[in-house]
Order: sequence, then structure tokens, then C-alpha cells
Amino acid sequence: MKSHIHKSVTVFNKPLEEVFEFFSKAENLNKVTPQGLSFKILTPLPIKMSKGTLIEYRIKLSGIPFNWKTEILAWEPPYRFIDSQIKGPYKIWIHEHTFEFIDGKTVMTDTVKFLSPGWILEPIINKLFVEKKVKEIFEFRTKVLNDIFN
Repeated sequence: MKSHIHKSVTVFNKPLEEVFEFFSKAENLNKVTPQGLSFKILTPLPIKMSKGTLIEYRIKLSGIPFNWKTEILAWEPPYRFIDSQIKGPYKIWIHEHTFEFIDGKTVMTDTVKFLSPGWILEPIINKLFVEKKVKEIFEFRTKVLNDIFN
């Protein structure tokens, strides 16, 4: 089954290091996640971010609670990090965050490779529910981040 890609680009009028610092604190995920997902970090805070760091969360998708565990696969401050789902609602979830300083602005690109469960029904489940939800989450995130940084 072929995975899906969601890409989102956000531009900030702040220095690269300041933007990356925000993302280096796991507790800031609470600020950029829609309340309807009932997002809660289960791993004790603060979390020292580095390659191999494991983070556990609880989240609700369409009212169904899920435990979600991710691992930091790459940690390259202040330019890039990748987190990947180990356990959770997706068959595949790999989220790469890249940061570039261009013309006095920080450009952050989120690229998520994901695949929903559902086997042969996965394309239908994705089209009807998942793709839309992923897009909504990143639109919310962009709005909140613009409020914080711009």
C-alpha cells in the first residue's frame, strides 16, 4: 500500500534559533495541537530532545482514544529533526521538520509521510477522513504558529 505525503510550509519573521528552540520543547506541542484531539503528553516533562528520545502521548481521533509513542530519528539543531510513530493510530507516520534562514526569515517545512490502517479500504478511509484531518491539524498549527511568531 502506497503511503501519503502532507507538506506544509510556514514562514516566520524570527531568527532560526528562536523558532527551532520552540520546537525543541515537547510541551509546546500542546499549544499547536487542536483542543478537539484531547492531546496529552504522558512522558514526564521536561523531555530532553535528542536522537533516540521516546515520547508517549494520548490523543483522540474522531472521539476514539489512542496511545501514541514516537521516537526522534534525527536531531540536527537548528536545521532539522524527524519523529516517527512507533505505536499509534497510523500504520506509518514519519514527520520531518526542516528549518532554513532565507532573506531574514525562518522557513519551516513539515513533511509527513503517513498511511492509515484499513488494508484494502485504506484509500477510502484516507480520502473520507484521514487526509482531511491531517490537513486541518496542520492548518491549525500554522495559524497558532503565526500568532506566536508573527
